Amino acid sequence: MNGSVVASLIANEWKSSVCDALSRYIAVPNQSPMFDPNCLTNGLQDEALDILLNWVKTQTIAGFNMEVVREPERTPLVLITIDGDSKTDETVLMYGHMDKQPPMTEHWHAGLGPFSPVIKDGKLYGRGGADDGYAIFAALLAVRALQEQKVPHARIVIIVEACEESGSKDLPFYIEKLAPRIGTPSLVICLDSGCGNYEQMWLTTSLRGLIVGTLEVKILTEAVHSGMASGIVPSTFRIARQILDRIENSQTGELAPLFYVDIPQEHLTYANEVASTVGAVIHEKFPFVPGAKPISNDLSQLLLNSTWRPALSVTGADGLPPTGSAGNVLRTETRLKLSIRLPPTLTVEPVITWLKNELERDAPYGAHVQFVGVTGQKGWCAPRLDEWLQTSVNNASLVYFKKPVRLTGEGGSIPFMGMLGQRYPKTQFVITGLLGPSSNAHGPNEFLHIGMFHGLTGCVTNILADHFAAKVTHSS
Repeated sequence: MNGSVVASLIANEWKSSVCDALSRYIAVPNQSPMFDPNCLTNGLQDEALDILLNWVKTQTIAGFNMEVVREPERTPLVLITIDGDSKTDETVLMYGHMDKQPPMTEHWHAGLGPFSPVIKDGKLYGRGGADDGYAIFAALLAVRALQEQKVPHARIVIIVEACEESGSKDLPFYIEKLAPRIGTPSLVICLDSGCGNYEQMWLTTSLRGLIVGTLEVKILTEAVHSGMASGIVPSTFRIARQILDRIENSQTGELAPLFYVDIPQEHLTYANEVASTVGAVIHEKFPFVPGAKPISNDLSQLLLNSTWRPALSVTGADGLPPTGSAGNVLRTETRLKLSIRLPPTLTVEPVITWLKNELERDAPYGAHVQFVGVTGQKGWCAPRLDEWLQTSVNNASLVYFKKPVRLTGEGGSIPFMGMLGQRYPKTQFVITGLLGPSSNAHGPNEFLHIGMFHGLTGCVTNILADHFAAKVTHSS
């Protein structure tokens, strides 16, 4: 296979069709069901989906079949199957999603917006391009590149879900329903992860788990004058602070001991290698205010903090009026949305049980305290790469980036990976993506790095070719 020909095809398709289709997809304000309860009826999800499907229909790929699977009260799922060469009965499963996070309209740079696609400095700005609308384009271009050079590949199944940003709650149902049609993949390629820079291919070796819930603290039945009540009635915010102190040391950010696991030696090595590769980008990619600094100066430890150690964030609050309209009133209640990232191998259920009991027990001053709306998902740790795959990803990175591959953990969660890891314990995984420094998925100024799209799509092409060659050789 000629890498230059592959790169040329990808670049030409980007200019002629992908950029336009992806831009129109970004422009649709479709959100995941957790953030838009009307997404199944307001037509936005279907509008975004139609843009992707119409592009897919323009691609000339042999053995191709596409179906949108829909069930009542569930988000749709795109199922694409592509016949493989007869020399192998292996299957490759490729994954992406097309639902989006909320727009977060504040703090976008001048001229940019969540649903206003703009190309600037080699980046396509807007919500959902890199997370994860590009995936279906990259997957099909990789297959097309193989077929146009007459390079054989295994049977390929591509699924694109519309519920990932809501915890993939519909996906287990669809995977079970479609299991006979999917088969048992020997390789999974997930295009929903990140990269440490835009100069080489990156593989995700682990993903953190997650617990989300809302801490509710109530002390009054109605708000009262703060001058009369303060000093007599305790503030619900202070009570919430006391309760959070049970699970987190606010001085260090350390959580209770049961949130931790022993970090495997190979992942300590990965952290050191990545720290040497990207350096201070590990923390400089974040938009600190002038004079602010990260938790530590040790780059390897910062990586481990964000990939293998737990962390508590308060991501939302209710009961607090805007400062401009806040009177001298002692409020009735405080509600805090808690997001707790967990080590990849930590079992979630016993932690949720302990956490709920710890937050609700012995409420200070007899306040009414509840931890409600609790959901949890386990993290994921990739199996070691087979020799052929380790060679393949590194060679692919050298072909399209001129630099070797790097392996690293990710701080976020992809629920689908843990699900597949349990279902297919002997499967190999390539978890990769475009979300690199400052790409800011879920936040303002989210962008897709166009050069990274080109290089990563090329890498996927080579990996598919090497998968076929390895499996045919092995079976022979």
